[in-house]
This record gives sequence, structure tokens and C-alpha cells, in this order.
Amino acid sequence: MEPSAHRKASSEQEDGFGVQPSRVADLGMVPNPRQSNSRLYKNGRPQCHLSSSEKHLRAWILENIKKKECMYFVESPKLSDAGKVVCECGYTLEQHREEAIKPHAFQDKEWDPKKHVQEMPTDAFGDIVFVGLGQKVGKYVRVSSDTPSSVIYHLMTQHWGLDVPNLLISVTGGAKNFNMKLRLKSIFRRGLVKVAQTTGAWIITGGSHAGVMKQVGEAVRDFSLSSSYKDGEVITIGVATWGTIHNREGLVRPMPLDPQESHHAEYVLDEEGQGNLTCLDSNHSHFILVDNGTHGQYGVEIPLRIQLEKFISEQTKERGGVAIKIPIVCVVLEGGPGTLNTIYNAVTHGTPCVIVEGSGRVADVIAQVASLPVSDITIGLIQQKLSELFQELFETFTEGSIVEWTKKIQDIVRKRQLLTIFREGKDGQQDVDVAILQALLKASRSQDHFGHENWDHQLKLAVAWNRVDIARSEIFTDEWQWKPSDLHPTMVAALISNKPEFMKLFLENGVQLKELVTRDMLLYLYENLEPSCLFHSKLQKVLAEERQASVPNDTPCLQMHHVAQVLRELLGDSTQPLYPRHIDQLGSSPSVPHVKLNMQAVSLLSLCKRSSDTITFTMDPVRDLLIWAVVQNRRELAGIIWAQSQDCIAAALACSKILKELSKEEEDMDSLEEMLALADEFELRAIGVFTECYRKDEERAQKLLTRVSEAWGKTTCLQLALEAKDMKFVSHGGVQAFLTKVWWGQLCVDNGMWQVILCMLAFPLLLTGLVSFREKRLQTLGHPARVWAFFSAPVIVFHVNILSYFAFLCLFAYVLMVDFQPTPSWSEYLIYLWLFSLVCEEMRQLFCVPDECRLMKMVSLYFSDFWNKVDVGAILLFIAGLTCRLIPATLYPGRVILSLDFIIFCLRLMHIFTISKTLGPKIIIVKRMMKDVFFFLFLLALWVVSFGVAKQAILIHNEHRVDWIFRGVVYNSYLTIFGQIPPYIDGVDFNLERCSPNGTDPYKPKCPEIDAARQAPAFPEWLTVTMLCLYLLLTNILLLNLLIAMFNYTFQQVQEHTDQIWKFQRHDLIEEYHSRPPAPPPLILLSHLYLLVKKVVLKVPNKRHMQLKTKLKKEEEAALLSWEIYLKENYLHNQQYQHQQQPEQRIQDISEKVDSMVDLLDMDRLKRSGPTEQRLASLEEQVAQVTKSLHWIVKTLKDSGFGSAVGAPGLAPTKTPDEPDAELVGRRKEEEPGDGYHVNARHLLYPSSPITRFPVPNEKVPWKTEFLIYKPPFYTVERKDAALVDPVGEAPELLAKIRYNALDGSTDRRSFHGAYMVQDGLPLNPMGRTGLRGRGSLKCFGPNHMLHPVVTRWRRNQDGAICRKSIKKMLEVLVVKQPLSELWALPGGSRELGERLPRKLKEILLQGAWPMVEGLLQKGVEVYKGYVDDPRNTDNAWIETVAISIHFSDQNDVELTRLNSHLLASDPGVSVRWQVVDKRIPMYENHKTILQKTAILFGAHY
Repeated sequence: MEPSAHRKASSEQEDGFGVQPSRVADLGMVPNPRQSNSRLYKNGRPQCHLSSSEKHLRAWILENIKKKECMYFVESPKLSDAGKVVCECGYTLEQHREEAIKPHAFQDKEWDPKKHVQEMPTDAFGDIVFVGLGQKVGKYVRVSSDTPSSVIYHLMTQHWGLDVPNLLISVTGGAKNFNMKLRLKSIFRRGLVKVAQTTGAWIITGGSHAGVMKQVGEAVRDFSLSSSYKDGEVITIGVATWGTIHNREGLVRPMPLDPQESHHAEYVLDEEGQGNLTCLDSNHSHFILVDNGTHGQYGVEIPLRIQLEKFISEQTKERGGVAIKIPIVCVVLEGGPGTLNTIYNAVTHGTPCVIVEGSGRVADVIAQVASLPVSDITIGLIQQKLSELFQELFETFTEGSIVEWTKKIQDIVRKRQLLTIFREGKDGQQDVDVAILQALLKASRSQDHFGHENWDHQLKLAVAWNRVDIARSEIFTDEWQWKPSDLHPTMVAALISNKPEFMKLFLENGVQLKELVTRDMLLYLYENLEPSCLFHSKLQKVLAEERQASVPNDTPCLQMHHVAQVLRELLGDSTQPLYPRHIDQLGSSPSVPHVKLNMQAVSLLSLCKRSSDTITFTMDPVRDLLIWAVVQNRRELAGIIWAQSQDCIAAALACSKILKELSKEEEDMDSLEEMLALADEFELRAIGVFTECYRKDEERAQKLLTRVSEAWGKTTCLQLALEAKDMKFVSHGGVQAFLTKVWWGQLCVDNGMWQVILCMLAFPLLLTGLVSFREKRLQTLGHPARVWAFFSAPVIVFHVNILSYFAFLCLFAYVLMVDFQPTPSWSEYLIYLWLFSLVCEEMRQLFCVPDECRLMKMVSLYFSDFWNKVDVGAILLFIAGLTCRLIPATLYPGRVILSLDFIIFCLRLMHIFTISKTLGPKIIIVKRMMKDVFFFLFLLALWVVSFGVAKQAILIHNEHRVDWIFRGVVYNSYLTIFGQIPPYIDGVDFNLERCSPNGTDPYKPKCPEIDAARQAPAFPEWLTVTMLCLYLLLTNILLLNLLIAMFNYTFQQVQEHTDQIWKFQRHDLIEEYHSRPPAPPPLILLSHLYLLVKKVVLKVPNKRHMQLKTKLKKEEEAALLSWEIYLKENYLHNQQYQHQQQPEQRIQDISEKVDSMVDLLDMDRLKRSGPTEQRLASLEEQVAQVTKSLHWIVKTLKDSGFGSAVGAPGLAPTKTPDEPDAELVGRRKEEEPGDGYHVNARHLLYPSSPITRFPVPNEKVPWKTEFLIYKPPFYTVERKDAALVDPVGEAPELLAKIRYNALDGSTDRRSFHGAYMVQDGLPLNPMGRTGLRGRGSLKCFGPNHMLHPVVTRWRRNQDGAICRKSIKKMLEVLVVKQPLSELWALPGGSRELGERLPRKLKEILLQGAWPMVEGLLQKGVEVYKGYVDDPRNTDNAWIETVAISIHFSDQNDVELTRLNSHLLASDPGVSVRWQVVDKRIPMYENHKTILQKTAILFGAHY
């Protein structure tokens, strides 16, 4: 930005960057830079050891960041506030280093900061704690004023851990406390923090506790105290001058630096004692303290802050494939001359500014004149505004400063596209955040972009800021019609960045997810998963396993079959892979490059494009996006995508399954809870849609349960719900009705159970009408198929098996108790046969799996059922008992084993009775209580063993018999709980005959410790009795009641969900008997034999589960899914309506309406007050005019004559309230380029030089206008080709040889505008003053003639037709771009001596084409000839040009073909291209003017 912003000390006074004091501040509290401040850190200063990262940071700062110190003491005539002698740098003698006080060779010379100030490693950095202000901790660093911006940016982003911002907000203005209206202050604070918090912006201020910086700090403080603070911290960076900070001695680290000690500086905010210094604001999060080696000098930080902001704005932030340069905006409140310089610099460099009207001084001056035409902004007007707004300070303004203010304000207002005035209550503006973002978008529209490129850039900004409200109001308007394909790249960015509101917006604007998803795009999405995502780690694990198994040089990259592998682990083996491996082989590319979204290189747009010859790799793109969102646990995004899905019930159940499986491996508890909550939400969505379907049509709804979903791995909704253990869904009435239907088979579900049992016992009754069937063919009485349909129904199979199982148990009990002979009887052989049939049935269940699985998978699936484990255990125990029984020596142990096995077979009945609605829930409760019993037994065992061991050790000495030890320790202690008191515990029933003194009698316990003399117990009876009482107290009262309480809690907890659990487990029993052969054991052996022959001999595949898995025809499936989508929309509509009817939502809606009404009333009041004030002012003016008229009439009458009417004042024209105000007029009045004068030639900064022009306002441009204070500097560049240019100096003898207004040798000094004036040997610019004398960087005084060829052709489409826009044809022009330039230019300029072609045109053409182009120029049409408003122009030298149009109307023109073939830039950095002619193309302004005239010549679009 402009260097002059920090050259004049007066311009920095009361600026937003600091306050210039009138005296040198007191130095009493400033530390000595050369001395250690270790004493400050010995008293209560927190010290801690450094971590490795902190050590690295400390080493990096000491190596890369410096401070500045004065190395030579030169006494200053000024004294400090304490009356001490100070150096020219502002520090006292004691505060200099020893070498600075010693005599030097240059001791008598003046103090020069460039020579006498040196850099050295900084000594102030770390954490800053504000004493007495809570736990406010920030980061700070002291840096040299010459520190590169890249180093500071690296410190902030890499070491301080700040995220790269999406927006940079530079707040500037008054550095002294100023008064703002309370409402305006509240609006500013709320809006500033909102825009920073929602967009992820950095706020940069001066960092001090005064003025606008204090306002920003208080805004951040209020935000930190609000409930929104948890959404994210607001980054507020203060850039302040080190030498003006009060109490900065506390920020200096102790010397020498301790490498093992972490520094936490304690800063005291003392406003009362700061004097001319300033305190840091405690509400800023980071501080950059700029040091130039001086004390008390304000404005030191301005150049570094300007460079830092510029550097940050040039950085690119990429997220989600979208890369944008960080936009910057300047927000202005109040302010003085320094603030004006800041605004001027910002506007000059294209930075948009938001001026808050009503904040005072500079902000109000600019706001009040911003709506006026530049020609109306005169020196008198600015002088009037300054006198009104600056009041007592107005007297300090000189005539030159007012002229400078006028010039700068004119230049600022001229760039209206960069200027946004925030007016409270006007133009619908209610929040500063909206004004800031609108200013950035307005500036973006004004940039040299056009068409889709411009709108796309604005959309990228809105997505980066995550402000969908701005996108709706400013971008998606009638001004531009978005094509859905144009939104695809930005939508992918919104997906990756997790911005669901933008997803809604894009879907509302026509984006189809089916058109968005391609294979490469999906791969790109999975490659950009969050590193913390669990699915990402699972993918990396799969890739690592494949990498280990692959060839060493062959590194596998991510493919969709890797994703499918992980998804199958989550969805279960009942599903097929969603992305088969052959799909990757058909893909367009093996990998996706790392790309950025820009308009020159490979972009996300290429990933979004669908090729016509590419094989579709997915059957459901919406499913693919939904899975991608779900595996990252993105709730809102997944909900939006699910609403677009086709197979919505299956999708919701599959998502529930995925989330529940991921939650089992998730270690973060917060993420785990969010996953389970989202899984429940998807289950409820599936229930809601299924409920809508079931209400409309029960039969079609049940088809949805068993329909094979190709999109979800050829599984069904019912299977997904069972795999996910979605009990609420399975317990739904519609699902249970379907299961009941399956349970009854082909029988009607309304048949009575007594009817069924009668037909079971007497099957000939089936030929009568005792039971009814669903199918019409079975309704015919006497039909033989009725018998098979009856006995194959699962309900009949179940009851027949129950009867068979009871018969088996009865026969088993009979054999064990009555007929257990040494040689097995016929009844025992029948049991063996019966058991063999049970074994065959278990083998059938193990191997007859509907899906092809490996043996280990079959085994794992089989043993996943608890009752299968019980069956295997019972069978194995029976085989063990049978083996012992057949051996005569172990006959009795065999009977014991078989007896125990009988218990297990009896317990197996619990599973059978789970089908009962009465017994089933109770069995579930018993199973849950068994877990409580085991937990209780663990606690009980502790007490039993501890009491038993202690009792045994006290009573009995050295018992060696293991069985009696077990009895004494465990058995007796356990029986004590139930009231059986152990013998001899108190010595009352002591009897030697009942025990064995030596423990030799195997049938008697060993006697306790006895007194041989008295024949009485010798153990302490009081101790054993006390132990017994405590034991009974803890076990009988505490533990048993604990068990009862646990049972009660389990019962209450399970009872609430018992019905759901029973309905869920009911499916397993129904499925088991649905697939079971109809014949009961042992007759089931015949069925097994039939299945064996069918599978092994006949090779017929398994047809199990056909009724629970239905494959529909394509037409029927499409109709069913369309019906499901329609009802899904009904469900979503009902959900939205219910949400709106909730009390909380209605209260919020009412609150928003009330706020809107209040805002409208305030706006109406302000709008009404405006016309009223205008009418009052008009009335006052009319009264004044009438008074003057009456005075003139009276005077004329007194002179005895009517006089002449020429001098009579007329009435002022009345202004009706309906007339538009000046602001609207100003907006409608488009000023001509240059406002009638040259503008570029009056830029204060001369290009490529440190020279600043004398400010020349519009009204002072003409030479005929008197401008007494006009004293422009003289500047002429010394060029290498000195012999070919005019002299450098302004001496008359050098200029006397020049002939003006004539052909001076080879130099044509004649102007196209006629003869020009010559003054003091120098020509005068015919367009007026420029603020600079000399010839600048031009070659000669007077006109410098140039030639600009305008080579054009018609823009054509692929068919060769001329493109049109707004009916007009479109042109293309040949342009060039020089190295290090961002703007395109016409290939013209000055011509060398004796040459006909401009040098720049020759640089892009091969020499063979030069004669042809010369001929074309001679035939061309002159478009423009005259003065060029160029920044290089001066008062004495200017540019004039001739623009020649060379147009090729035919695309097959031979000369056009030859020209294209000869285009070749001699410099690799020079770019050449055909550019569409449009007013927004990135070109120099004077070249745009020529292009506009060319477009008018051909009637083309511009």
C-alpha cells in the first residue's frame, strides 16, 4: 500500500493504528534491553517445563524473529515525562547496551536509525495472561519492523495453530475513545463477530485498549460470554507498536533464556497510569508487537501491517477441492487523517471498504459525499464537512491538507464498486455482517471477470464463508441463470466441507445427484475423508493389507472395491459387494489427481463431467453419496441426501446398520453417542415411511419388506433390520403382521387354535371346512393339496415338533427312571434314533445356508445363536453319557451323565415357548436376570470364601482332608445363609463323639481346638460369634436385598422393551420353522434323506427363504419404488408440519416475527424522518428566498422606480417528498470516464517509483484555473538509452534545443489535439495538471506517440456460427500479457526509430509475418487518435496513440490463418491469446476504452 501513509507524523494522529503523542512518554517503567529481568520472574511467576513442541517453537522464534535495539546513544533535546535525558531513539542512557554508550568513530554524526539500530534475536514471545481479568490467555511476539510477512504468517499458522482464514477483516478508525449511538454500537459488535464466527475470519486491529480496537475487543468479549461461544473462537489479532506499549516490561523474557522453562507473561492493564503510552486490549487473542528500536513513536506498525495484510490476501486456501485467494475487507469507524490514508491505500489496491456512517469524523465525511458525483465533490464541500465533523480540530487543517483530502476522497468515491456505506436502517441493512459480505461480492463483481467465471467466483466465496443467506440473496437471483452442471464443482466442495445448507440450495436450483456422481468423483470424495474418521482408518488398513500382499514395486491406490470391502464388513455377509472389482477395471482412470478449483488448470469440473462412452459404474448415485456422508457421521448432510434417495426404507435401515457397526469400534465417546443417535434417527425414518406405506396398502408395504434390493447388495429391508437389530422397526405392527402371515403359512390367520389342534390329531378333518386357507385353489373342499399346505405351515410344524419333543422327553425320563438296563431296551434304542434325527437336523441347519459361504463362516453363523450352542452341548453330553453307558464298568457314571443331559434338554423348552406372547417376554426377563445372578454370585463368593477360610482356620488346626476343607470353607458357609448354623461355632453343642480328634475318621469332621484339661473348646467364642453375626448381616440383609433390587431394576428396565425384544426374537423362531422340514423327529430323517439325494445326487440348488426374499420384475419394482417415494414425501411433509407445531418452534417463529416487525418499524421511522427533514429544509430555504425578494422589492420602491428584474433573486425550486434523494440520484448518474479530466494521470503514486504526486482535485486540473499552492515535484527517470531520450534535468540550456509543436528530427512533437503551451522551456499537458513535473518514465517531453493495433475476429461456436449475446455479435481480440502482470494488453506501444510496427507486436510475431501485418495496418480502420489517460503522464510529457482496427470477418481468411501460424512469443513469460471482448476482461483501462470504441464500430457486444 501507499508508503506515504507513514511518512508524515501528522497524518498518523488519532489514527486507528495509534496516537501520536506530543511529548516523549515517561520511561520510568521501561526495561533496560541489555539487562536481565529475571527478578521479575522469581516472585510468583508460573514456571513449567517445555514440551518438545514448545522447545521447537522457542528455537524457531529465536532463529527467525528479531527485535531492534539502538546501538548508539545520541542525546535528544527533548526530555522524558520524568525529566530524564533520552536518546534520539527515545530510551534513556541506562536502557542502552554498554557498547551503545562507549565512544565510537561516528560519535559526532547525527543519529540515523538505518545505521544506529541493529537487529538481534527477540526476547518477548509466548503466552500472555492479563492479570485480574480471569483466564484470558493469548499469544504474543515482539518482531522487528523489517520482519518478512511470510515469517509472521508461518508463525501464526504453523506454530500458533491458527487455521488459514476464509476472510481477513481489517478494522481501522479512531484510536481515541469516541462516542457511538448505543444501537449502532450494538449492531456493529453483533455483526462483526457474526461475520468472523460464521466465515472463519481473522480480525486484525491495532491491538490497543482504546478507540475502535476497544470496540472490537468488547464485541469479542460479549461473544465469549454468550452461548454461541462453543461454536468457535473468534481470532482477533492486534498489530501494535512495541515502543508505545505501557507495562511492556512484563512481556520480556528473563535473560539468559532457560531452555527448559515455559514463559507465561503477566500483563497488567493500567489505563490510569499509561500517560501517552497505550495498553494492550485484553480481549484480543494474538498480538504482533512491531519494534523499530524507538520508544514512544506511534505508527511504526503501519507498514508491517499493510504488508502482512497484503501477503495474507495473496494466499490461497483450499478446501473440498475449491481454492480461493483469501479475500480482505477494510471496516472503518470514525478516524482521522491516518484513517483516510488507510482507506485510500485499500481502495487503490482493490480492497473493498465498509464505512460505518454515524461513527464520526472521516467515516461520516466519506459516507455523506459517497452518493455524489465526483464533479460535485469540491474543495469547498470537503472544507465544509471537515468544519462540521472535526470542529475544534478543523483549525489544524492547512489549505494544502484540505486539497489533499479532497483529492483522496474523490479517488475513493470514484471507485464506488469498492465502497459500501453501512447506514443503520437504510437499504434494508440491519447487520454489519451482511454489509461486509455484500461489499466483498460487489467488489468481486467489479473485478475483471465476466459471465460464469465471475458468478462462480462469488459462489466460491459464499461457500468458503458458509453463508447460504448471502448466496440466496446476492448470487441466486434473476441476474444469472445457473446451469446445474455449473454448480457441480462447488457442490462437491460443499459436500467435503460439510455445508448442508448449501446442499439444500443447490438441490433447489436444479442439481441432480444422479448427474453429479461419477466414479472419479466418488473416489475423490473417499480420498478426502477426514483423517479422524473411523472409516478412513479402516480403508487405510485394507490398503495396508493389500500392500503387504502385493509386489514390492506395485503400490495399490484406493479403488472402489476397497470401499466395498469395508462396507460389506459393516453391512454383513448377507449383502453382496456394492462395488464389484470389475467396476474398477472399467473405470476411466486408475486414480484421481490432487486438484484445485481454478479456471486455468485441471479442476473438479473434469471430475464431474460424464463421458458418453463411459460405462455406468453404479446403479444408485444417491446411495453412494448417502453412504459417504453416513460413514463420516454427518447428520444433516445424510438427512438431506436420504430425502433424495429412491429405496428410502432400505437406505435408512442400511445406514442404521453401518452406524451401529462403526460405533462398536469408535473410541471417542462423543462420536459414539452421535453415531447411535443418528442410527436411531434413521430407524425412525424407516418406521415413518413404512407406516405411511402400511396405512395406504398393507400388501404392497409387505412387498417392500421382502423385495430384493439390488442397490443394497441384493438384500431385503427385513434382513437389514434384523442385521442392524432395529427392534423398533421389527416390532412395527406391519412387520409383525407379515411375520404372523409367514407363521401361518397358507392358512388364514383367523383360524382358531382348537381347530388347528383337531386337524392335527385327525387330519381327515382337513377335507372338511373346519380350517380355512388364503389361496382360492385351496378353498375347494377335498383338495389333496390342503393336507400338504396344512402340515407345511410353520405354525403346524412348530406344534407337531412340540408334541414330538415332549414325547422324546417323556421317553427319555422313562428310560432313566424305569428302564435303564445293562443291555439297552427297545425304548432306549428309540431314544438313540430320536437323537440321531436331532443331530441330522442340526447338521442341516449348519450347512444349508441360502448364501454361498465358506465353512468357517457357516460355523460362525451357526454358533451365533445361543440355542444352537445349547443343542450342541446337549448332544455332546449325550454322546459322552452313551459312551460310558455302553461300557459295563462305567454304566452308573453314564446314567449320571445322561441324567444331567436330561436337564439341558428340558431347558431347551424355553426357546420353544418364546413364541408365546405370555411366556415369551417372561423368558426374556429370566435371561436378563441370569446375568444379574452371576454378578451377585461373584460378590457372594467373596464373602463366603473369606468367612469360611477365617472360620476354618480359627476352629480347626491343620485339616488335610480336601473334601472336609471344602465342606468347612464353602459348603457350611453357604448353608449358613439359609439358617443352618455351623457346628461348634459357639461351643454350646460341643461333643467329642461327633468329631474326630485327629481327623482320621472319614465320616466325622476334625474336632476344633480344645483344652485337654477341661475337655472344652479353646478357641475364642466371642470372635467366632461376632464374625457369624457380621457375616449373616452382610449376606442375608445386604447382598440378598441387593440381588432383589437388581432383579427389580432389571425387570423394570426390560419390561419397558420386553414387547419389542420378544417381537424381534419371534422372527428367529418363525424363520427356523419356516425353513424346517414338516415331519417331526424321528420321522424327519425321511426329509433329510430326500434333501441329501436332491442336493448330492440331483445337484438341485437350495431354495430356502424364498418367501422372505422376493425378486420382483423391473416394471413392478419401479412402480413399487415410485409409490414408496410418493409416501416418503408425505412423511417428510408431516414431519415438517409437526416440527412447526412444536411449542418451542412456534415460540421461536413468533420471536423472529416480532424482531422483524420491530426492525420494520425502526426502518419506517427512519424513512419517514428523511422526507420530513427534506421538506423542512426546503421550507426554510423558501422562507429565506421570500425574505430576500421582499427586501429587494422594498429597496426598489424606495428608489422610486421598479428597476430591473435581472438582479432579483428567484424562489428556490420546491422538492417534493416523492423525489429520489441525492444518494439514489448519485447511483443512477453514471459518470463519464475521467469525469471530464484525466484520472489515471493524477494517481498520487507514480508507477514503479517512490515519487508521490502533488494532489490535484478535479476542479484544479485545468491550467486556466488558479492554483496558488500548486508545487509539484520534478521527476525524470534516468534510462539506459540516454542518447535516444530527452535530457534528464530541467536546466534551460538542456531544454533550449528541443523544438515543440513541430517535427524535431526523428521525434514528432506535434499533438493530435493541436498546439500546446510551453512554459519555462517545458510543454504543458493539454489535459491539465497531473501533480508531477518532468517527463517521468517517458522518453520525451511533450506527446509520446504510440500505435495500438486492434486485431479482432468473430467468436464462433463449434458449428462455425457466430456467437451472440443480447442479440449482438461477440468479438475476439488478440491480447498479450507480460511477465509479472495480471492484466492483458493490446499488442501495441511505442515504435523504434525507423520501424512501422510496435515493439510489443513484433515480440509475438515471427519475422516472416511482419510485412503482412504492416499491410493490414495500412488497410485498417482508425478507431481512435488522441490523448491517452496513462499513469505515466506528467505535466510535461504525455502519451498519445493511434488505434487501428484489423478485423477478420471470415474464419477461413488466409491472412488470419497465416497470422495464427506466426503467433509465437519470444519471451517464455509472455502469453498470447484470443480474448472475448467484454467490459469485464482483465485489461488496462485505456485499452478497454479502445476496445469499446471498436465494438461500437462493428455493432458488437461489449
